[in-house]
Amino acid sequence: MRFGVNYTPSHGWFHHWLDFSLDDVKADFESIAGLGLDHVRVFPLWPVFQPNRGLVRPQAVEHLAQMLDAAHETGLDVQVDVLQGHLSSFDFYPSWVQTWHRRNIFTDPDVIDGQRFYVRTLAEALRDKPNFLGFTLGNEVNLLTESNPCAPAQAGEWIDALLDECEKAAPGFPHVHSEYDAVWYESEHAFLPEHAANKGAMTTVHSWVFNGTAQRYGSMSPESVHHAEYLVELAKAHAEDPQRPVWLQEVGAAQPEITAEQAPQFAEQTLANVLTCSNLWGVTWWCSHDVDRALVDFPEREYELGLLTTEREVKPLGEAIARIVREAAHEPVERTPIKLHGDRPSWGPGGAFFEEWMSLARDGVRASIARG
Repeated sequence: MRFGVNYTPSHGWFHHWLDFSLDDVKADFESIAGLGLDHVRVFPLWPVFQPNRGLVRPQAVEHLAQMLDAAHETGLDVQVDVLQGHLSSFDFYPSWVQTWHRRNIFTDPDVIDGQRFYVRTLAEALRDKPNFLGFTLGNEVNLLTESNPCAPAQAGEWIDALLDECEKAAPGFPHVHSEYDAVWYESEHAFLPEHAANKGAMTTVHSWVFNGTAQRYGSMSPESVHHAEYLVELAKAHAEDPQRPVWLQEVGAAQPEITAEQAPQFAEQTLANVLTCSNLWGVTWWCSHDVDRALVDFPEREYELGLLTTEREVKPLGEAIARIVREAAHEPVERTPIKLHGDRPSWGPGGAFFEEWMSLARDGVRASIARG
């Protein structure tokens, strides 16, 4: 069972790639390792790393390689997201898919060839690192379908193409892809539950209760603190392999839905619930460090998600996570199976099936989900 954190640099956010400081990265990783965590997920910015379809900047790749080495020095393994893509409400595209050169990142053959080249270049630099955990294709890439529309078949082909490149370039690692919860909850969404639950080495789940759960039911409601557990079970229901691992790749306590005072209790209850799930590979909290308020235009909820401050001081939430890592046990429990019914909207907050599963949770019943 792995416990880690999504790495948000304490200084400069992900713009730190433009002014890379290895000393700052090392200090950040030391503060993360001090919490007892064993891995980080890191985020190269696509336009910084690949400003032209035929150019992946050697210096940027070297900085990423140095980041993995720094993590290794502090005992942290590293999982690398490739296409950013989307982060903290901002989208990042290289100029060669924008303006006069606008091309669909999921369907254009030339763009996909460029993405393959990017994957190969990163793999050559990272695959022999002792702490490399593999690639995620990108962070919540399904958020980009608004400006890059595609059909479900095209979404599946894109995932297959890049996962295939990952495996060829860095064979044997647990390469995955990630989506936000529209993949489970929104009708007509191009990325499907079947994609999430069957492509790649593991299913990744991103659980955020600001998706309507906390607003509808309450910040510390059973629905909110069981949401991550529910998504893990919903993901397992769509897997063809009943033993397929699930990675809770993102979960966090976002304000204002979860206040700073509530955050430690939210973390304790959420993780206690999700640790009752079988086939759970690990949990990666969002995120490591707060965002400096000198950086403007972020949604308010993005600034104070960290376990540590921008000065690397441990927050009460960080203390809670450290305690959970020390004391928590992954103890899967027997579950009462219920049959999945309805469509994707019925599986989301306020939907009929969501309500049915949560009513059992409120009564203390741990439910699994069986498909048709």
